[in-house]
Amino acid sequence: MTKLLCSLGILLLAFSFAAAEDRPEEGGHELEVWTGGGHSVPGGTKDTSVWNAGVRYGWVLTAPHGPGFLSGRFEYAVDAVPLFMVFQRANTAYGAGVSPFALKWIFATRGSAEPYLELNGGTLFTTHEVPAGTSTVNFTSSAALGVHFLGARTWSLEARYMHISNAGLTTPNSGINTVQVRLGFGKFLGKK
Repeated sequence: MTKLLCSLGILLLAFSFAAAEDRPEEGGHELEVWTGGGHSVPGGTKDTSVWNAGVRYGWVLTAPHGPGFLSGRFEYAVDAVPLFMVFQRANTAYGAGVSPFALKWIFATRGSAEPYLELNGGTLFTTHEVPAGTSTVNFTSSAALGVHFLGARTWSLEARYMHISNAGLTTPNSGINTVQVRLGFGKFLGKK
C-alpha cells in the first residue's frame, strides 16, 4: 500500500509540473540558467575549446505576429556570464562577461516545443590573452538556432556559432570561431 501511495504521489507531482505549461507571452519575462561549450572551427585560431555558464533575463516584447509558420514573438534579453573558460595551447584562460544585446525570435507553435533564432553580442574579460598574444579584453558575437521545451520549467537546447576577438584593440586581431552546444533551464513568467 505504501508503494502504491508513493507511486501515486510521484505521478501526481509529475502531472502537476507537466500540466502547468508556461509560454512566452507579450509583457512576460524569461529567467534561465544555461551552460554550453564547443570547439574552434576554421576561420580563426585553431585547437581551442570553450566552456561557459551564465544566467539570462529576457523581456518578451510582442505577441505572435508575422505570416504563417514564420509567426513569432520578439524577445530582448541580457546574459551575465560569470564563468567563461578558454582552453588554448598556451594556457587556460578564465573569464567573465556580459552580453547586453540578445535579440531572439521565438516561433509561435501550438505544441510544447518552440524553436527560436537568436543574435547576441557582448564583452569578455579573461585572466590570459585570448587568443594567446592578443588581448585580455574581447568582444563576442554569436548566432543561435534552438528550441524551448515548454512545461512548468522550460528546457532549451541550441547550437550556437560564436566569434571572439578584440575588434582591433590590439595587433594582431586574430579571433576564435567556435560552434557550441548550449543547454538551458528556466521559466517564462507572465505579465506582472
